[in-house]
This record gives sequence, structure tokens and C-alpha cells, in this order.
Amino acid sequence: MTEQASALDKVHEIENLFITMPDGTRLAARVWLPADALQHPVPAILEYIPYRKRDITRARDALTHPWLAAHGYACVRVDMRGSGDSDGVLTDEYTRQEKDDAVAVIHWLAAQRWCDGNVGMMGISWGGFNSLMVAAEAPAPLQAIITVCSSDDVYADNMHYMGGCLLGDNLSEATVMFAFNSLPPDPRIVGEDRWRDMWQQRLAGSGLWLEKWLRHQRRTDYWKTNSVCENYSAVTCPVYAIGGWADGYTNTIFRLLQHLQVPRKGLIGPWGHKYPHEGVPGPAIGFLQECLRWWDHWLKDIDTGIMDEPMLRAWQQDSVPPDTSYEDRPGRWIAETGWPGAGIQPQRWQLAPHQLLPITNAHPRTEESTVLSVSSPTSVGMFAGKWCSYAATPDLPGDQREEDGGALVFQSAPLTRGLAILGQPRITLDIAADAPRAMLAVRLSDVAPNGEATRVTYGLLNLCHRDSHEQPTLLEPFRYYRVSLDLNGIAQYFPAGHRLRLSVSSSYWPLAWPSPTATRLMINTGGCELVLPQRPAQPQDASLAPFAAPESAPPLATTRRLPGEHAWRVIRDLADNSSTLEVINDQGCFHITETDTAVRRATREWYRIRHNDVLSAEGETFTEREFHREDWQVRVTTRTLLRCDATTFRIHAQLDAYEDGNRIYSDNWDYAIPRDHL
Repeated sequence: MTEQASALDKVHEIENLFITMPDGTRLAARVWLPADALQHPVPAILEYIPYRKRDITRARDALTHPWLAAHGYACVRVDMRGSGDSDGVLTDEYTRQEKDDAVAVIHWLAAQRWCDGNVGMMGISWGGFNSLMVAAEAPAPLQAIITVCSSDDVYADNMHYMGGCLLGDNLSEATVMFAFNSLPPDPRIVGEDRWRDMWQQRLAGSGLWLEKWLRHQRRTDYWKTNSVCENYSAVTCPVYAIGGWADGYTNTIFRLLQHLQVPRKGLIGPWGHKYPHEGVPGPAIGFLQECLRWWDHWLKDIDTGIMDEPMLRAWQQDSVPPDTSYEDRPGRWIAETGWPGAGIQPQRWQLAPHQLLPITNAHPRTEESTVLSVSSPTSVGMFAGKWCSYAATPDLPGDQREEDGGALVFQSAPLTRGLAILGQPRITLDIAADAPRAMLAVRLSDVAPNGEATRVTYGLLNLCHRDSHEQPTLLEPFRYYRVSLDLNGIAQYFPAGHRLRLSVSSSYWPLAWPSPTATRLMINTGGCELVLPQRPAQPQDASLAPFAAPESAPPLATTRRLPGEHAWRVIRDLADNSSTLEVINDQGCFHITETDTAVRRATREWYRIRHNDVLSAEGETFTEREFHREDWQVRVTTRTLLRCDATTFRIHAQLDAYEDGNRIYSDNWDYAIPRDHL
């Protein structure tokens, strides 16, 4: 038996214990302890999320928390108030109550006999978000955090809005939470006498979050309250920020490294929305070993050398043919000792009619100016992939030639030498529209000699938000405005012989909701410029120590009962001249041996639009969740439909809950929400 296997065998697991909040509410926790923690107290690591420790995240938790416990930490996975087996009702994300509860949990952990008083917090997505937010609350026992796939600005970089444009993921994420919030606790944890009442409270009280999010279309206090960027100095403990280029949240890492005033590190791989030891696209890395080095340094005062290494480590991606799914992304690790990186220099390109021209001493900016225009068909964006890849592929952007026919394209000559970039490209345009509301979508692609075009990065801007996300203003039709747009951050190598392509479109459905009229954009090329953050190879890159191979605890014992299906289909119906994106994320049914519970999860999404009819855009989602064993069978289905006219968004939603095949709850919602400069 290996030393690690022996240590894992000695981990003491507590399936459930309740942590009582100051108001008497009980939060359910699952705990993993080193065998001798009562004799030799250890630091605690908290993961605090609303995704059901008992079943839905059980497989992921099984890989992570026992491994860290075997290496000397008390790991505690808590269901937030109103989720899983915890009391209460969850009514929105990132509430004041959520943060207060987290602080109370941290103080509770620090006071336990098996804890030495030091606490760390980690998580991905929601858990990464609230790790940052709780760090800004500065509870005394919290010594450090690891935040993965999160945002310091929940308006600018989140699944709700991007550049002031409404994202399709706003509906998708609302659907996820609609399903989660409607699920009951497990009777074996909360008791046969309580679980039905708790379930009824959730069904009746959680509400439809899509309605909440859609009522806040500009950057109001609703978003700012939970945005760490409003006051970086509030974060007083060390921060390790981690993400992936296929994820939606990597811009946050650059901002945190630049603005936080505490010890900090950043790590960006090629991954989607996954922990890096399960990272897709690969290469996955020994993330848990990296966590251990971080925790040992900050929670145990052990010199692991982690803070002697560069502040930022990033995977510089090589050129690849376009595809909607990659097993691995070829490339190399690069590093920066600080951010912004000292060696990164702006490389400027001028937009000319259908060309990108380098601006150099030998080739200065020309004074010529041409007006070009574009009015994109509503099908542009059907091959854009998802705003955030959840590794439920195929959800990455395909060959951009299928999109560029409906865009205004500016392309460089073949590069005479390779070009490497790291950071956020910026585009500045002199632009006008023929309507008071319009959106701008910009894509940067790598064009191979055979013509294949791989999207490298992109950005969106609601032109009514050109000056402010807080106080948008209508456009004056045909008036030119100077606007700047930062594209999403990336580390990319463009080989010699390849071309750069900048594509501009007036729509990007269904990644973003279209403007209320089919607009035409006009660009005056004389004042337009693309700035790339060029990063030459640096000596320290070659000396970087490789990451270890992924390690984890053994996987959860499960049995597959029904197969799953993952699909991403673009359907063009010539009979009614419509396009539909159908997304199927059906995880089938699996049986968890430990709890003797079968779990069924399936989500289907449809995004439809008719050719050149922007007001025909609609998103529809359907979810099914089921838990069953011999003494317990429950099922919940939800359906949400989002439509619009020129002035209003319209939501219809349905919820049905069943016990033993009998419907025990049903509800419907209908909302009309004014479009606010959108």
C-alpha cells in the first residue's frame, strides 16, 4: 500500500453534521478529517455552494476533499441556506444572508476541536465568487482563498451581461438555478417529519431568478454590491485566482493581479469551466498538489516555494484548426513576475478597407479614410459556441468562415514571423448606426494558409453603453462615435504564414440577445485601430518547473443506469426560414452506491430566430431532475420561455414537482419587463 493510499484509508468522514447559524437556521455540512485531527488540530478548508453535497457534487467532492484531508487538512463542504440538506429558502445569488452565513461558518470552523483556528476557502464558479466576496468581509480566521472561474465584477464579467449586452447564458444559468432551487432535501438527513415541509417552502418561496436578473439591465447597486472591484482593498488575505481560456471568467484574473494589495497569484490554463485536475481541453495538471503548496504556505507557515515563483502562469496556446471540441490544446507554459507584464508591448494595426495594416516606423498610419457598413443576418452567432464552455462539448466556436459571410472582415497579409500575445486586445472604432439602439460584436481569428479560421477571442458592446454601464444613452442615428472595446484576454501564438482576421458584426445570436431593430453599422476606417498585447518569448519561460500529473482520491462508486447525451445542433428550417440552436445536456441516470440513490439529470435548450426578424428571437429551456430509491422517489421539471418585442421582454415559466409519480406542486409565472437601452 502506498503512503497516500494509507493516509486516505485513515481519513475520517462525517456524512452530515449541522452548523447552527445565529438565527437558528441549520446548514448541512459534510466533513473529512485527518485521522488524528482531534489530537493534533489542523487548518480547515471550506467549500460553500448551493449544489447539493449529498448527490449532485458528490462525485467531484470525492476526488478533492478526501485527498486534501489525507494531506493534513479538515475539509468541509457546506450546503448554503436553502440548498441541499440545509434549512431555509434560497432566493437569489450572493445575498447579504449568504455572506453572513459564510462568516458564521468560518468562525464555527475555527472554534472546533479538530481545527487549529486557521481557515481557508476555495471553490469554482459560485464557490469561487463567494470565496472572493467573503474574503472582502475579512473574517479573522480566514487566512487565504483559492478562487476558480469567478469574477470580481458580477455585471461586466458574468453569465448575465457582457458589454451591456444580454447574454443567452443569463437564461441558461437561471434555468440551472430554477431546477436546483426546486429540489427537496434528503429525508435520511433531515428526517421523515421535515423534508416535505422544507420542500414545499422551497417550491413556493425561491421564485424565478430570471425575472430578478432581467430587471437589472444596467450596472446598478444590485450588481456593484457583490463586485469586489468596487473596493479591492477590502480583500485582506492572500488570493490564488485560477481559470481557463475556454471559460468565461479569465479577465478577472488580470484585474485581481493588477489591483489587489495582498499576496496573490494567477494561473490560466486551456480549460473550460472545470477544476484544473479535470481540465478540458487539456493538459490537465496536478491542481490538488498546487493547492496543497498554497495551503501549506499560508495555513501552516511551511515554505513550499510557491510565493518565490512568478505571479502569473499562463498556457500560451498554439494555432489549431477550428473545432467545437478539443481533447488537448497544444502550447507551452509562460510566466510573468507581475501584471501587467513588463515585457508586453502594444502592437498596433490600422483598419483599412478589408485589410489590417501594421503600424510601424517603416509603415506609419495612413490618412486615408473609407466608410464601410454591415447589417448582419440573424444567423451570425449560431456557430459561436457557448459564452462559457462547461466542457459539455461540443460547445466551442467552429470554423469562423461560417460566420464571416455576415460580418465586415479586416484581414492582414500573411505574417512574416510568428506573433505571440498575452492579455486583452483592444479595438477602437469610429462607428455609427442607423438606429438609436445597436450592438457591436468583434472577433479576432487565426486564419491558416488553407483558409480555415479559428476564433481566438471576441468582445461585445451594447453601443448605448459606450460611455457608461450605469447611465446608458441612446445613439443619435448616423452620428459617429469613438468607442473602444477590450476583447477577452488570451495567450496565443500565431505562426508565420497565418493571417489575423478581425470580424465585425451587428448581431451575435444566441450568444447575445439581438437589438430591437435590424441595425446597420457604419465604420469610418481612418480612426480605427486594433492593439494587440505582443509578448516576445522570455528567458524565464524555459526554466519553469512542470506541473505534476493530476492526483486525486479514488472516484465515487456509481453504476450507470441510463446513458447520457450531449449535443449541440444547428438546425436550419427552409420552410419558415428559421435557425435553431438545440443544446442537449442529458447526464442520464446513475446510481450512487454509498447512499443507494439513483440520480437523473437532463437539460434541453432551444434558441430560435427567423431570418432577419430580430423580434422573433426566443430562448426555451426544459429541465428534469429525479432522485429515487426504494423508499423515496421525487421528480421536478421546469420550463422557461423568453421572448421579446421592440419594447419588452416576456417570460413564461412552469414548475411541476412529483412524489411517487403524483404531482404535489405546480406553478406558473408570467412577466413583462421593459427593455432598458437593450
